[in-house]
Amino acid sequence: MTTQASAPPTTKSQALRSYDVADFPALTGMEEEWRFTPLKRLRGLVGQVQAATGAVRHEHGDLPAGVTLGRIAKDDPRVGSVLTPFDRISALAYSGAGEALLIQVAREAVVAAPVTVRVVGDGADGLAFGHTFVEVGRFAEVTLVLEHVGSATLADNVEVAVADGAKLTLVTIADWADDAVQAQHLKVKLGRDAKVVHVQVSLGGDLVRQYTSVEYTDRGGEAELYGVYFADSGQHLEHRQLVDHSVPDCRSYVGYRGALQGESAHTVWVGDVLIQAEATGTDTYEINRNLLLTDGARADSVPNLEIETGEIAGAGHASATGRFDDEQLFYLMARGIPEEEARRLVVRGFFAELINKIPVEELRERLGAAIEDRLAKAGA
Repeated sequence: MTTQASAPPTTKSQALRSYDVADFPALTGMEEEWRFTPLKRLRGLVGQVQAATGAVRHEHGDLPAGVTLGRIAKDDPRVGSVLTPFDRISALAYSGAGEALLIQVAREAVVAAPVTVRVVGDGADGLAFGHTFVEVGRFAEVTLVLEHVGSATLADNVEVAVADGAKLTLVTIADWADDAVQAQHLKVKLGRDAKVVHVQVSLGGDLVRQYTSVEYTDRGGEAELYGVYFADSGQHLEHRQLVDHSVPDCRSYVGYRGALQGESAHTVWVGDVLIQAEATGTDTYEINRNLLLTDGARADSVPNLEIETGEIAGAGHASATGRFDDEQLFYLMARGIPEEEARRLVVRGFFAELINKIPVEELRERLGAAIEDRLAKAGA
C-alpha cells in the first residue's frame, strides 16, 4: 500500500513512503540516497523480493520490573504506526519479517538498570529480515542497549515510540563479524516533552548502512543523536539521519565522529535536518568529524539543513575531515610517551566525549578497549 503520491518530492518529508516493495524502483546506484553505497556488497538485499533463508535470534538477561519482551504479529496496530518505509530495502524488511519483537516499558516506570537485548546472527549465507518495536510509556525512564553480533545478511526496521514526558537512552551497537551485512532503518516518534538520547556505535561488519529518522508529534520534544564509528581496511560504514521538525518548540542535536584506517576503509555520514514552516521556535545543530589515520581511507560527509521558517531559536551545521594531528603526537612523545601509546591516547580522546554519553560503565570500557585493540593491530 502506497501512503504518499510518487510525484517528485520538493522536501525530504514528501518522499515516497510505502509498505510495498513494488512501489520502489530497482536500485541502480545512481540515486542520490544510494550513490555512496556499494550495492553489490548488499548481496540479495537489492534484488527481487524473496523469502528469508537466514535468521537472527534475540538474547537477553533478567528483565527489571516495568520492562517486558514479547512477540507481536504483523497485524498488530502498533506495527507500522511509527515507521513507514521510504526506501526499497526498508520495505523489503517490512514485507519479509513475519512478526515483530516488542520491547515494552510500562508507563511511569523508572528503570534504574540498563536493559540489554542482543541480536545474534548465525550465518551470512541467507537473507534475514527483522522488525523491532520499542514502546516507552508515558513518563517512563529507561536505558536500552541493542547489540548486534555474529554473522548475518540482515535488513531490519526498528520503531521507537516515546510517549509524553518519557525519557529514553537508546544505545545501538553494530559489532558484527567481518562478513556481516546490515541495512537498517530506525525511526523515533516523540510525544510532548519526550526526550531520546540515541548513541549509535558501529565497529564490525563488512557493510553496515544505518538510517535514523526522528518525528515530533507535539511541543517540547528533544532528540540527541550521537554516533561513534571506526572503519578498518575494506569496511563500509554508512550513517544517515533525517530529523523532521514539523511542530513548534522542539530541539535536536546530532553529533557523529568517525575514525578510519587501512586501504579502502570507507565511511559515509549524511545528516538531514528539515525545519518545516510550522516548526517555529526550533533549536537544532548537527556536526560530523572524521579522523583519517592512514592513507587509502575515504570519508564522505554531507550535512544538509533545510529551513522553511525564519522564526527559529537556532540552526546550524558543520563537518570536518582531517588527518592525524602530528602536533598532538609530538607533544605526547616529547613527554616520554611511546608513539603507539600516544596514538591510542589521541584517538581515545577524539571519541571520549561521545562514548561518555553511554550511561553504562562496563559498556564504555569495552568500547574503549575495542578501539584501542583495533589501533594496536594496525600498528603490529
